[in-house]
Amino acid sequence: MRLRALLENDALGLRLLGGEDELDRTVRGVMTTDLKDPSRYLSGGELVLTGLAWRTEPADAEPFVRILASAGVAALAAGEAELGDIPDDLVEACLRHRLPLFAVNESVAFATITEHVVRQVSGERAGDLAAVVDRHRRLMTSGPAGGGPEVVLDLLGSDLDLRAWVLSPTGRQIAGAGEPLEAALAATLAGEHLAATRTGRRGPHRLGVAGTTYSLFPIRNTGRGAAPASRDVRETVLSDWLLAVEADAGDWPAARLDLLQGVTQLIAVERDRRDAARTVRRRLAQEVLELVQTGAAPAEIAARLRVAAPVLLPGLGTAPHWQVVVARVEWDQEAGQAPVETGPVAQALLEEILVDPATVGAESADRIAVAHSGDEAIALVPLAAGPLPESEDEGPAPALGLHADALLASVRAPLSAGLDGDGRLTLGVSAAVHSAEGLRGALEEARHARRVAAARPGRVCAAGHHELASHVLLLPFVPDDVRRAFTARLLDPLRDYDRRHRAELIPTLEAFLDCDGSWTRCATRLHLHVNTLRYRVGRIEQLTGRDLSRLEDKLDFFLALRMS
Repeated sequence: MRLRALLENDALGLRLLGGEDELDRTVRGVMTTDLKDPSRYLSGGELVLTGLAWRTEPADAEPFVRILASAGVAALAAGEAELGDIPDDLVEACLRHRLPLFAVNESVAFATITEHVVRQVSGERAGDLAAVVDRHRRLMTSGPAGGGPEVVLDLLGSDLDLRAWVLSPTGRQIAGAGEPLEAALAATLAGEHLAATRTGRRGPHRLGVAGTTYSLFPIRNTGRGAAPASRDVRETVLSDWLLAVEADAGDWPAARLDLLQGVTQLIAVERDRRDAARTVRRRLAQEVLELVQTGAAPAEIAARLRVAAPVLLPGLGTAPHWQVVVARVEWDQEAGQAPVETGPVAQALLEEILVDPATVGAESADRIAVAHSGDEAIALVPLAAGPLPESEDEGPAPALGLHADALLASVRAPLSAGLDGDGRLTLGVSAAVHSAEGLRGALEEARHARRVAAARPGRVCAAGHHELASHVLLLPFVPDDVRRAFTARLLDPLRDYDRRHRAELIPTLEAFLDCDGSWTRCATRLHLHVNTLRYRVGRIEQLTGRDLSRLEDKLDFFLALRMS
């Protein structure tokens, strides 16, 4: 707002005492002070209100006005309540420093002027920001010249004092202004947003964390691949970004809410543009997948991999290793409910899961190629080949690539919130292979691992290739009635005895098997004398009719404990 606008409002009780030629100055804020030196609190452009309590003699006016002028304030408004008329020494000092001076009628409170200035300045800033948002939207619709979402987030911070971040559905930060969100907080916000979206609540969703309120705005996909608004929310809930704002939007005026909606639309344009850039990588993955599934010759697959490698790992001099990850999203189906096309959902979600959660930005998914076949999403992940050991003495080379549990460690909580009630995500990871010949086996391995994960309880589950060469592979497929009968026959006598005598036979059995039947190591672990341990093991054998010196009986106890 301009200084002259203050004079046009009679309710403010302002009278101009000097500086008529400076009335086109812009007012960017307001400050009330009676300090002799308020410079540390001034940033420029303020209307300074003062009751003149700092003035004890005429000589005080010159240094006070000089400090204000040096700080670049817009004008000084002095109250008449303390001294009556404004002292001449102050008027003259303001004239020398070309600082506009107003007298404030004693009937007008400084709070009235402050409220008016703040309201006007905030409204103008919001209008300016809305114009910038609109300009950036037009620029980004036609190309990358708008500068990305970081530009608008910076403006939200500088003009509206709003800290904001763009987050993926797993809580990974896509963009932000200033300090990044703590990972745990970002995951909590993402989980709340997913849960609220699933229940059909309209945004913005509000959440209080450690005394701070955050408002969560959905960022809807608006591109050609976007689902119509009438489609099932389950088709988009696991792929849409969100805008997290550190503020309570519950008491915002409609104009500010509209502004933030404009910001989300702008970010959605950028999201669409980045999704379009993934088309090449998705096509590469689809082509390789079709060759592998149709049994194409290894030479043909290898040729396609040579095309894919530079796109996914630019600058890599040697052929990479490859790893296959298979994911599936499944929703419960109610009678009369239209089926959800889950392949694209799993594809977008797997692209996000495969990004390092500590990586900020959307471009970090550039090395990931994900296709979908039916309800499955299948990722072809290139791995820079690690060094091999020069001799056997050095031991085996470190394991290459992705690990199933690590992939889901940081995303399990928010995704479980989005799947809660009727959805599941299961994921399988293959071992790394170094040639086209190994890809078919890697695909089958990843699919088999995913089936192992699907047999486990929980909304978000994963399994890796290392679990396919273990009893872990077999246990999930044991029917429940067989499982209960087997464990009851072996373990119920021990549990009953423990309840009656507090004998701790079950913990003793677990420790004995974990120590490979070593009396000394087991006694040390349990802090028992060896004779006491022998007594307990003898009691276990007596109650169950088994012999813990026999491998078969040890194995039966081991499996019973694992299935219980």
